Amino acid sequence: RGALVERAGRLIEVTAPATILATGGVGGLYAVTTNPAAVRGEGLGLAALAGAEIADPEFVQFHPTALDVGLDPAPLATEALRGEGAVLVDGAGRPFMGAVHPLGDLAPRDVVARAVHRQALSGEGAFLDATKAVGQAFPHEFPAVYAACLRAGLDPRVQPMPVAPAAHYHMGGIAADADGRTSLPGLYAVGECASTGVHGANRLASNSLLEAAAFGARAGVAAAQEVASTARLVKPQATPDLPAPALAELRAAMSREAGVERNG
Repeated sequence: RGALVERAGRLIEVTAPATILATGGVGGLYAVTTNPAAVRGEGLGLAALAGAEIADPEFVQFHPTALDVGLDPAPLATEALRGEGAVLVDGAGRPFMGAVHPLGDLAPRDVVARAVHRQALSGEGAFLDATKAVGQAFPHEFPAVYAACLRAGLDPRVQPMPVAPAAHYHMGGIAADADGRTSLPGLYAVGECASTGVHGANRLASNSLLEAAAFGARAGVAAAQEVASTARLVKPQATPDLPAPALAELRAAMSREAGVERNG
């Protein structure tokens, strides 16, 4: 039990009665993601190699409106923009969500993500038009989105923003209970690397913050109370990085074969 710690170029083995994994999700496995590229499910992979149970790995949530401006990770055009009245339009400025769902632009994330994906595939593109809903208030009301647009040479006060679905959150992961306990004695998982079941297959916005705060605290208490066990040791595994071409090929394949739309 324990972990390998890198310090000054040296790997140091640290043993402990209990180990908590809080390594994030898998978004970096996709070509378009809101996650840092380094977030590639390595904690999940280590747990799987050690024999831990993995649950619902196919439950990947795609945010429907990441800014499609060539930045990696892709900045979010927050759903609050649509709450303010921003409208999803095609390249000719025609709204398209009204024909997809009764709630139009405020439909559930998965519905909007599929619609934006299909719109992009049609060749007409997908854009989020907040010029009327927000307009000149952009720098004050949505400073992060405004700054990201300016970096890409776009002024959202007067121009619709190109958007695309992006891998955003992983509801699957290392199977864990409400205290973070996994199927391996002494191993705990919290946050996005854990699969607790509280989000189902389609997380509601901001609920991950509640999960991390509540279950993180519970896991800390439970791990502190963990006693010595006769279960087999969890042996840390090295995670050598993939060469850049191989990683790019993997990310493209994940987006193509395990992306917004799937069959089977």
